[in-house]
Amino acid sequence: MALLSKKDTNLLLDPLSDNNPITIQVLGICSALAITAELKASIVMAISVLFVMGMGNVVISLMRNIIPSKIRIIVQLVVVATLVIIVDQVLKAFAYELSKTLSVFVGLIITNCIIMGRFEAFALANGTWRSFLDGIGNAAGYGVILVIIGFFRELLGSGTLLGYKVLGDPIAKTGLYSIGYENNGFMLLSPMALIVVGLIIWVQRSRNKALIEEN
Repeated sequence: MALLSKKDTNLLLDPLSDNNPITIQVLGICSALAITAELKASIVMAISVLFVMGMGNVVISLMRNIIPSKIRIIVQLVVVATLVIIVDQVLKAFAYELSKTLSVFVGLIITNCIIMGRFEAFALANGTWRSFLDGIGNAAGYGVILVIIGFFRELLGSGTLLGYKVLGDPIAKTGLYSIGYENNGFMLLSPMALIVVGLIIWVQRSRNKALIEEN
């Protein structure tokens, strides 16, 4: 028997394109605006959400038959808060400077509507394995968009990727800077993240006409 059925595979792949949490469901926009000026921060946030959503879906699925309906939201918040605290402490222990860059935005994972939405819509009604796949798939879809935004914002805004100068030295005027290229400082401002998201949505819908909503 194959490890992943067709339905299981769809749980992993659909959020990467046709049902992406950011570009299709328009969820989790706040972090896309806030922490994507640097590619490294985008990657770390994506990994953090991957851990929290994957493990959180598993825990909620395991507890789904014993969680009283009236307090299910509180239980979900406790689970996600616990996982976020673990992420925050690991970042402070092994990547302190980056943890300061992400600062309050790691804590805001607790209220990320994508995570709470998957807990409520999927993990409470499905088994552990499928819930895990759903969490990983949606977190990956979210993370891919963050990484794409972070890539273009850092590259065009600072001329670097992961802190390394890839377009040359703007002071010594080497590389592209030697022919008059200048960094676009606007790319480092939050509104530009929204514009990049808009461009991604436009490209996605131009390639798949089924995603275009009818008025």
